[in-house]
Amino acid sequence: MSAIGTDDYVTFCEGLRQICGIDLSQYKRPQMERRLRSFFARKGISNLSTSLPGLRADKSELDALLDRVTINVSQLWRHPEQWTRLERELLGQLSANGSLSAWSAGCSYGAEAFTLAAVCHKAIPKARVRILGTDIDPRMVARANAGAFSDDDARGVPRADMERSFTAIAGGWQARPELRAMTRFEVGDLLRMRPPAAAHDLVMCRNTVIYFAEPIRDELHARLAHALKPGGCLVIGATERVAKPAEMGLEPIYPFIYRKT
Repeated sequence: MSAIGTDDYVTFCEGLRQICGIDLSQYKRPQMERRLRSFFARKGISNLSTSLPGLRADKSELDALLDRVTINVSQLWRHPEQWTRLERELLGQLSANGSLSAWSAGCSYGAEAFTLAAVCHKAIPKARVRILGTDIDPRMVARANAGAFSDDDARGVPRADMERSFTAIAGGWQARPELRAMTRFEVGDLLRMRPPAAAHDLVMCRNTVIYFAEPIRDELHARLAHALKPGGCLVIGATERVAKPAEMGLEPIYPFIYRKT
């Protein structure tokens, strides 16, 4: 690899971390570097580090870059088979004591957390449900707190499910007050967070760790498992895996769902 391919990427990652706190060096380099170089090539920039002054000076340019490199693709009821499993088989067990504490880790703009709230409202209406969503991007957390979703976010969702938990608004949907009462959102970097032990009955971290280098992925999975109560469940994405679940006190119970032993 050329000196530019080596040095300017490292310099850029450190500079971006100083600007906005996002550490791209923890992500799989080939995929991230391709994204960055493609983004800046359209602007005539070949050396990544020369872009840093512009990113410091122009918030709109920084926002455009973050939209390119952070993964905010989501939708309501994404991977519907997992929601069906939660609704019909797991939520009742997880809330047997009358309450449910859940964490949507890497929540993006809140589609996963509000889907969980809607499913809980239907499946365990008498339980006291608390759902925490965290994401590294403050812009996404602000969107999540608004509880508003576009028609595209609801693509493929039966209208009856939407109308049960959301109010139709111009161009989209607004989460009903009962869902918003269950949810709260905070800025949090999964690579730095140290969640308390046995804090949650359910942790959902889907379609996030596939972008991390393997040692970082495994460390994160261990911390997510640490945050689960005994008997609690970890739900991961349909293209992801936990490398050594037994070492983390996890056992697979369904595809992409693990229980804390």
